[in-house]
Amino acid sequence: MQESQLKILQLLESNSELSQRDLSKALGISLGKTNYILKALIEKGYIKAKNFKNSKNKWGYMYLLTKDGLETKSKVAKEFLKRKSEEYEELKKYFKTQES
Repeated sequence: MQESQLKILQLLESNSELSQRDLSKALGISLGKTNYILKALIEKGYIKAKNFKNSKNKWGYMYLLTKDGLETKSKVAKEFLKRKSEEYEELKKYFKTQES
């Protein structure tokens, strides 16, 4: 899973009413790429899109994380943190050897 997919899952978990434009701005990526990522997440079953029933904007969607989406987000976040921790430890060792 790409880092941008993980970030979208994290953002939608905290606010399912974020628009594609909001997600695009928060991630610093194009609206087209955001749309592409959302479609991929929907196809994988990690999120589902629901139309706002009372929205004047008929294109307005609410993106809800599914059970699989929440589990995947947690798993990927844990793996990401583990990888970054390992990188940090390697850098620490490298700089210690450079000091000697």
